[in-house]
Amino acid sequence: MQKEFVQHPFQPVYDKHSQILILGSFPSIVSRKQQFYYMNPQNRFWKILDALFHTSFYESTKEEKIKQLKQYHIALYDVIESCMIVNSSDASIQNVKPIPLYQLLKQTEISTIYLNGKTAYQNFLKFFPELKLYSHLLPSSSSANARYSLKQLIESWKIIQDPLLKQNELPLKLQLSI
Repeated sequence: MQKEFVQHPFQPVYDKHSQILILGSFPSIVSRKQQFYYMNPQNRFWKILDALFHTSFYESTKEEKIKQLKQYHIALYDVIESCMIVNSSDASIQNVKPIPLYQLLKQTEISTIYLNGKTAYQNFLKFFPELKLYSHLLPSSSSANARYSLKQLIESWKIIQDPLLKQNELPLKLQLSI
């Protein structure tokens, strides 16, 4: 398989009221073709959110997903803006250019950042080490993460509800004066 240079093909999901940010690594081939996050039906991301928020993300259209994410004050993006990659393999990722994260933080009320899987977390720490204190590693929702059942993922991901329930966390733009 040949590595190819790929630019992130779609925009982050957020609005000025977003309170948490979930960052993946880079979109899969299926997601790139369908122009939205976590569109591989084997990925359990939308099923996790359905269980946590008692919604129907998984069955929703792209537009409905965006509306629901904003309703729950969840921003969604990936750590990597461009890279060399073979198919959808996180292990093959090289020559990473990170996203303009601080631009996003300035425009939102985000107080906590969650990283969906180790590749996202490792790249996040490499490019944004000063934000480690505000971040949490979550087990990957990818079907490649066979160690975790859907039930175990849901239990691990419950932490994303905390800042949304508290609603008294200072946004990073204020904590970091950005």
